[in-house]
Amino acid sequence: MKIIDVARPERVNRLPDKSVKLFSGNYSDQGFTIKLVELRQYEEKSDQKSDSYSLITSFVETDKGSVEITYSEGAVGKNSLDEARELLVSHLGLSGLILRSIITLKASLNKQ
Repeated sequence: MKIIDVARPERVNRLPDKSVKLFSGNYSDQGFTIKLVELRQYEEKSDQKSDSYSLITSFVETDKGSVEITYSEGAVGKNSLDEARELLVSHLGLSGLILRSIITLKASLNKQ
């Protein structure tokens, strides 16, 4: 199962322009085995005069499916993906991101 929880999902139907891996391995939580957690950046508009407009998503892959969710969107600077990573890993945001993804997966699995 692949869940894309992004406004206009066609925006992520390509390889991201940048990505940063936050976790890789096997971590169990609430009956799910988390295999991969990463942030992905999709640049949508780029202008040399101003910051680019980007969509940053979180991607969580588990043994029961994957979830890609909007993390941030807007005009961002050159280091926005690294700044988002720093914020997540330094303020316990990673566990919240995983929990949000598990809740989304559970809801989809219960609908089936």
